[in-house]
Amino acid sequence: MLRIALPNKGRLSDDARDLFNQAGLDVLVRGDRALTASLGGEFEAIFVRAQDVPEFIADGAADAGITGYDLVQESERELDSLLDLEFGKCLLVIACRDESPVASVSELEKDTRVATAFPAIARRYFADAGMQVQVVPISGAAEIAPHLGIADVILDVTSTGSTLKTNGLRAIDTVMSSSARLYASPSRKTLWCDEKLAALDQLAGALASVIRARGKRYLMANVPRLALEQVKEILPGLNGPTVVDILDGGEHVAVHAVVQAKSVYRTIASLKELGAEGILLTRIERLVP
Repeated sequence: MLRIALPNKGRLSDDARDLFNQAGLDVLVRGDRALTASLGGEFEAIFVRAQDVPEFIADGAADAGITGYDLVQESERELDSLLDLEFGKCLLVIACRDESPVASVSELEKDTRVATAFPAIARRYFADAGMQVQVVPISGAAEIAPHLGIADVILDVTSTGSTLKTNGLRAIDTVMSSSARLYASPSRKTLWCDEKLAALDQLAGALASVIRARGKRYLMANVPRLALEQVKEILPGLNGPTVVDILDGGEHVAVHAVVQAKSVYRTIASLKELGAEGILLTRIERLVP
């Protein structure tokens, strides 16, 4: 049984649990403060701080885990990214006070003080840029540091930029983009048996099938046989629509296709113009190619 490290609280935790539940791997806990859980009876989850997940994976306490790309980069652990889970998206940015004349990182003076909860990333970033700065490690909100004279700029996470704006700050450069991902240790995977490697592949596949289905709908309709060429242009699907003869052998055939949810209104309207009938639209829980 694989042991999977999951964030124990916050948005990453909520989104990770939702993803496992949607993949049919229900997170079954004995109580709100439980440190472990069964994942659908197939895997075991352990709940730790998101920033500790890389250490648990690298040290072998967990076989795999979910955490942010930024936290893995900060940990400086060599891990394999198996799957981008497409939640927890954010940017790591350099930000200064609104009234600062600085327009870009290249304009920062020597020994500029940089407050951040990501000191390892900050040191690498400025070293790669050939700049000498003073990194000021902090925990918690970094936005207050420039206003208290603790630092001149900050390196911090932002999703929409609203928190920076509210605190009188503006971004002057982007260090990296981040999202939650499924990780495993490449060095420890070399010691695994075939069954364990197969289980990890199956887990990644199950999660990927849920992600792949998001934003898509399954559409079925009876369309005039003579309009099939036009229908194929409207319903390209993954590999083109599936066409099935209807039992009564009339003028209509049944077409099935996966369509984008954001364009389904226009798709249905176009099919109706061609004389389509009995249009049915359903959600897709999982999509396996």
